Amino acid sequence: MNHQGVSGANQPWRSVSESRLRVRYAETDQMGVVYHANHFIWFEIGRVDLMRQLGFSYRDLERDHGCFIPVVDARCRYKAPARYDDEIIVRTHLRNVRESVIHFGYELVRADNNELLRKRDHAYDPRFKNEARAVAENLPKGVPPRHREVGS
Repeated sequence: MNHQGVSGANQPWRSVSESRLRVRYAETDQMGVVYHANHFIWFEIGRVDLMRQLGFSYRDLERDHGCFIPVVDARCRYKAPARYDDEIIVRTHLRNVRESVIHFGYELVRADNNELLRKRDHAYDPRFKNEARAVAENLPKGVPPRHREVGS
């Protein structure tokens, strides 16, 4: 898998991470179509790449801040199948960070024709207010206040 970050020029809160991967045989069903649960693994790849692009990582949040962020809502809209050996781009962006929830948005597109395969929103519930604050405080300085709404 090849993970490439693409930054939003001068507006880091609009950054979009693009992670490229190729569908492996083990990720497909008998018909050669990607099993739906594998999309969630690919979204995690995109999320981790976006966080690194923004200057921090899950590992650091967990180790340095005791921040563990469980998924509380995951929605995926299936538009077209991904098949064995397709090259896929996972596009990930940060929607917002609030006291009670962190939202990421995702798209899966076929690399050769940019066809939208999946669209998804993902929400996380920081277990403690300080965890959301740790994420918000580590976002780049240019991120507008609406993306940093955390309680005091």
